[in-house]
Amino acid sequence: MAELETAAEHERILREIESTETACIGPTLRSVYDGEEHGHFMDKLELRIKNHDREIEKMCNFHYQGFVDSITELLKVRGEAEKLKNQSTDTNRRLQLEGAELISSMKELQQCRIQQRNIATTVDKLNMCLPVLEMYSKLHAQMKSKRHYPALKTLEQLEHSFLPQVSHYRFCQVMVDNIPKLREEIKDVSMSDLKDFLESIRKHSERIGETAMKQAQQQRTLDNILSVQGKRGLAKRPRKCPSPELNGTSPMSEQDSGILDVEDEEEEEEAPGTQDLVDFSPVYRCLHIYTVLGSRETFENYYRKQRRKQARLVLQPPSNMHETLDGYRKYFHQIIGFFVVEDHILHTTLGLVNRAYIDELWDLALSKTMAALRTHSSYCSDPNLVLDLKNLIVHFADTLQGYGFPVNQLFDMLLEIRDQYSEILLKKWALLFRNILDTDNYSPIPVTDEETYRKLVGQFPFQDSEVEKQQFPKKFPFSEFVPKVYCQIKEFIYACLKFSEDLHLSSTEVDDMIRKSTNLLLTRTLSNCLQNVIKRKNVGLTELVQIIINTTHLEVSCKYLEEFITNITGVLPDTVHTSKLYGLTTFKDARQAAEEEIYTNLNQKIDQFLQLADYDWLVSDPSTQASDYLVDLVAFLNSTFAVFTHLPATSDTHSRMPGKVAQTACMSACKHLSTSLTQLLLEAEVKQITMGALQQFNQDVKECERFARSGPVPGFQGDTLQLAFIDLRQLLDLFIKWDWSTYLADYGQPTCKYLRVNPTTALILLEKMKDPSRKNNVFAQFRKNERDKQKLIETVAKQLRSLINSHHS
Repeated sequence: MAELETAAEHERILREIESTETACIGPTLRSVYDGEEHGHFMDKLELRIKNHDREIEKMCNFHYQGFVDSITELLKVRGEAEKLKNQSTDTNRRLQLEGAELISSMKELQQCRIQQRNIATTVDKLNMCLPVLEMYSKLHAQMKSKRHYPALKTLEQLEHSFLPQVSHYRFCQVMVDNIPKLREEIKDVSMSDLKDFLESIRKHSERIGETAMKQAQQQRTLDNILSVQGKRGLAKRPRKCPSPELNGTSPMSEQDSGILDVEDEEEEEEAPGTQDLVDFSPVYRCLHIYTVLGSRETFENYYRKQRRKQARLVLQPPSNMHETLDGYRKYFHQIIGFFVVEDHILHTTLGLVNRAYIDELWDLALSKTMAALRTHSSYCSDPNLVLDLKNLIVHFADTLQGYGFPVNQLFDMLLEIRDQYSEILLKKWALLFRNILDTDNYSPIPVTDEETYRKLVGQFPFQDSEVEKQQFPKKFPFSEFVPKVYCQIKEFIYACLKFSEDLHLSSTEVDDMIRKSTNLLLTRTLSNCLQNVIKRKNVGLTELVQIIINTTHLEVSCKYLEEFITNITGVLPDTVHTSKLYGLTTFKDARQAAEEEIYTNLNQKIDQFLQLADYDWLVSDPSTQASDYLVDLVAFLNSTFAVFTHLPATSDTHSRMPGKVAQTACMSACKHLSTSLTQLLLEAEVKQITMGALQQFNQDVKECERFARSGPVPGFQGDTLQLAFIDLRQLLDLFIKWDWSTYLADYGQPTCKYLRVNPTTALILLEKMKDPSRKNNVFAQFRKNERDKQKLIETVAKQLRSLINSHHS
């Protein structure tokens, strides 16, 4: 097909040559030389020439003459042809000269075309290689700027998208060989960044926890304000958020963004500066890098292992943590910061940590934190520090509860600390009570004006119409320790109430706790202090009497303490589970102890006077006056009981109790005196007693009876006080009157004159009066009848023994 086209083209050119003028043949010839078939064309041209030659020959043979003519004419044009040749030669020469430059330019053009073709090829190849090199350069730039995760992405793109296109180049093989090394380098550098992050987060945990606790307190304050204003619907979120399992996100996920999010600038206005505390990008980068490299599990295990180690370090409290509140605060801040970070990691990464891991760490933290708090709080002896610690623990628990961590055990532990706090308060109030009791003057409080009176009545609930009617100056019946103790009891109740705040306890539980603690204060602390004061060696009867008055008024004030507790807790006293105050028992016991101490002191004082007694049991001429020691004893008793008569008079029946104490003390003193005097007669060291000694002894007993009749204490009816000496009186009358016949005859009868005389006592005294070894015996003035008297004594003694034996049988 190509040959036919070529032949047709040659035929056309030949026809054109044949038909075209000589001056216009150049383009035709050029078209021949431009092609590649000029040899074949020459053959065609030669053949055409030959054909024309044959035709010319035929023509010449046919036209020979004409040929000759033509030759002749041709010869004529020979010169012209020569000229034409010369012209052609000259033209060719000139054409060659001018064509040399053209040929040179053509060669240059050809070389340029080759170079252009090579450049285009090179450009194409470079266009294929440049993206690879750019990606490789970008990779190194990212590595240099520590953008490891983008570098890893670039590396993956370079390996899978770009290098396969130019894999036949040697530099690509170098890159392929470096890719594993670059991966390991990225892996190692990202792990180094993670280690730096873990070290940094340990340092920043305290600040994170501090910020989280402040935000939780602010949120709580806002919730309280909104609750008071009745605008709960405007609250952003409740303080106690639902469990994270219910909604798939952390309850504090919005709140912690203000603490930890390094990119959210909208939180900056709410919590300035907190977003700069932690940069979590190393964790995210490292997690993504290890995930891309297929080592996610290795990274997760490493991260969790390191965080567990940090958790144990965080949970290790400093040895001096109990010394100041800042020690506890820093400890709590570190723990909160640790778990805020973990909570943030939980909700911003997919699976790096899970809920089971967080719960495991929280269980560990809860057990160690509670153990540390129990240990260190036990060293604390300052109630204010314990109270501050309780408030700090509440804030600590509320903050973590806001992040979804269960904190019920912390509140249970606070109930344990509450008992410890109560014990510390009791020790503190024991010192306060002791100081109040030691510095009290145990005298009624004098008041000179209405302002002072009202001030005292405001401190202590005292109501007495008689005292109010009195003119100034006047006195309260109690001493200063009554209002002081009452105020301190109220302060104790306030202190107990402070601890119960924010413990999520019901009003009934708070009321029960306050009442139990107050009962301990009354029954143990105050009771012991009162007992110690009462049992002091140098306490006087005046002080004891004042203590009785004071405890009486404190006992009355217990109902006001009940009302005070009811007012601050809102729990009515008749509620089923409400505890009662045991103050009545405390003050009754103290008053009873004071009374007993009064009786004991009086009896001891009487014994001291009796030790001064120096009777001559063999005297024959008795004195007509009582013994000196007994006169002094009676004077002492009169002055002692006069104290009771000078007590302030009040209309309160309880305030008249000291009068009854005085009656009891007086009766006790008289009975003790009577018993002691009887013991003097009957003691074994006294071998013989004369009638004169009995008469002298009788004078002393009469002095005692005169004291009883004088009414040292008002309130006794008739001869009630004298009955304390009735036993001794009947015994002395029996011996002095020697009325044995009446005694023996009426013994055992209700109307017996000597009903109170025991035959055993009479026998002992009778034996002392019949001793014949003494010169001066009781019958010395009746020597003529001595034998009859001795027989009578023997007879009476036998009858007394008979009475004794019959009584025993």
